[in-house]
Amino acid sequence: MLEENLVELANKVIKQKAEEQTIEVKSANNGCPKRLYDTLSSFSNQDSGGILLFGIDETQNFKIVGVYDLQDLQKKVTEQCLQMEPPVRAVFTFAQIDGLNICSAEIPGIDLSERPCYYKGIGKVKGSYIRVGDADLPMTDYELYSFEAFRKHLHDDERLVERANIKSLDLPSVEKYVLEKRIDRPKFAQLPIEIAYEMLNILRDGVPTMASLMNFGIYPQGYFPQLGITAIVVPGTQIGDTDDNDVRFLDNKRIEGNLSSMLLEATAFCLRNMKTKTIIDKKTGQRKDQTEYPITAIREAVLNALVHRDYSIYTEGTPIQIIFFTNRLEIHSPGSLYGRMTVEQLGVAKPDLRNPALAVMAEALTDAENRYSGIPTMRKEMKEFNLPEPIFENRRNEFVVTFCNYNINKEEQLYSIRTDKNYSIEEKILSFCKEPKTRTEIAAYLGKKTVFYITNKYIMPLIREGKLQQTIPDKPKSRNQKYYTIK
Repeated sequence: MLEENLVELANKVIKQKAEEQTIEVKSANNGCPKRLYDTLSSFSNQDSGGILLFGIDETQNFKIVGVYDLQDLQKKVTEQCLQMEPPVRAVFTFAQIDGLNICSAEIPGIDLSERPCYYKGIGKVKGSYIRVGDADLPMTDYELYSFEAFRKHLHDDERLVERANIKSLDLPSVEKYVLEKRIDRPKFAQLPIEIAYEMLNILRDGVPTMASLMNFGIYPQGYFPQLGITAIVVPGTQIGDTDDNDVRFLDNKRIEGNLSSMLLEATAFCLRNMKTKTIIDKKTGQRKDQTEYPITAIREAVLNALVHRDYSIYTEGTPIQIIFFTNRLEIHSPGSLYGRMTVEQLGVAKPDLRNPALAVMAEALTDAENRYSGIPTMRKEMKEFNLPEPIFENRRNEFVVTFCNYNINKEEQLYSIRTDKNYSIEEKILSFCKEPKTRTEIAAYLGKKTVFYITNKYIMPLIREGKLQQTIPDKPKSRNQKYYTIK
């Protein structure tokens, strides 16, 4: 970066008094920090990389303290970079603020095929880190495996379910599927049935694959109890909220079966728990009923979760979740986005398939197009219902789709954090809460993190400082709780 960019970045960090996903502050006024490995690893393991900013002391309220020796600092940081695998190539920039030297070290993100980047001194398992907010956290076994699976083209939907056999499958459905394939491909029809089963990833040496069990299984949850869906309706805006009778869930269902039956049952659950309103068509004057959310968008989100979730041993104990809140619907799918796909590329770029065999089967059994149209369909349907675009979040070890049933008003848009970059997050919250707002509204307005994170990181400190007030202070966990700025 240029010297003026470094000064601008330092001033921004000092003003907001917080580190970020891509910024780590180190004082370095009394010497080079001895352990940068965690941050070097975590920055290298994210697409955006990150910036180490030396010369600012977080413990002194982000005060500029300067760097002890720019030349020596650069040398010793480089030494630590070379102890990483693969080696990290930092780019340094120097500048002065109020006569004190500061320094930045830009850490590039490495290619997905080379991840994880780790500290050689303690090895891959203990030396690999991931960035979560402003923290460097050790990678889980699952995260390490995800990189390995992508690099070696391992597909867990093709793994064998040793406890199962062909009798575990709905044979009429299997035979119909094979027959359709033979009709479509005359030469394929000439193959012996045993080879056909293997080529279609139904059986391997007489043992069903995960893909065939989940698509054709009579009861897949007999082998994998958690490979289903849990669906709940919460009488509030976050888990733990209750209604006036202290009821925690207004509806609660475990959905099991193969993929097509779970899709049907999940769709029925959502239809049963959505509000319906009557609207008048302005052009025709005709009345028609409209559900709270577009059912087509919900179906696409649930289908995506069933087909693209992670089916590895690391997540087989985690079900898909459907959660209705009073102001939104969330669909949680185990496993982060696969491969090189990012949230920004969803619906635009062609993704790598985590479960190619399972997806091909599901295409025939669930009318899934498998043509990457699911995300555009969700966006289109929400727009037609005059609702906000779906929110897609690639959280740690899960992917979440959120449908909101309210629109941000024009006053809120004036304070949008995406364009208002001159204010700290705390200042934006205080501006936003001139009228009382719920935790979920605040989190949605900020456009990042989770409600829990926003509440603990920003809302509660503002309350303790006497800048925010609760509308129901004697019931802090009330589902009707809102927050407003004290003038």
